[in-house]
Amino acid sequence: MSKMKSLQDLFEHQLKDLYSAETQLVEALPSMVKSATNDSLTKAFESHLSETKGQIDRLKEIGSILDIKLTGETCQAMKGLIKEAKGMIDEEASPEVKDAGLIAEAQRVEHYEISGYGTAHRYARQLGHSKIAELLSQTLEEEKDCDEKLNDLAIECINEKAEA
Repeated sequence: MSKMKSLQDLFEHQLKDLYSAETQLVEALPSMVKSATNDSLTKAFESHLSETKGQIDRLKEIGSILDIKLTGETCQAMKGLIKEAKGMIDEEASPEVKDAGLIAEAQRVEHYEISGYGTAHRYARQLGHSKIAELLSQTLEEEKDCDEKLNDLAIECINEKAEA
């Protein structure tokens, strides 16, 4: 990896990290879909899988605009978050408790992504990349919406069933 000398260099590094995170997530989400037993949670994971594929396309568009290759980095944070989620999938737990645990793991992922996209969005604005900032803002809102949906599912039914 070359030395980062400017905010632009840091911005590009952040984009590569996000691209790696999203591609890892696309590989991991099908396991979460299969492990969820609550229909609403399964649908939420399926929806986010589709949404994540669109987010990868958006990142590719950003890479094209900046004329940079987004591959070649490995997001270690996402690697760890996915390892934690796999641990929950493999856990011996009642279906209700497992669903609550899957939501917890998924929300950790969402919070990481919200942080990453928020930072990248601020850098894009600072650097005058208005079109890119708009694309990143769209993804940031999707991540926030997903986190909110997961939170609502937990509060409205899944945590209560896990408690019983």
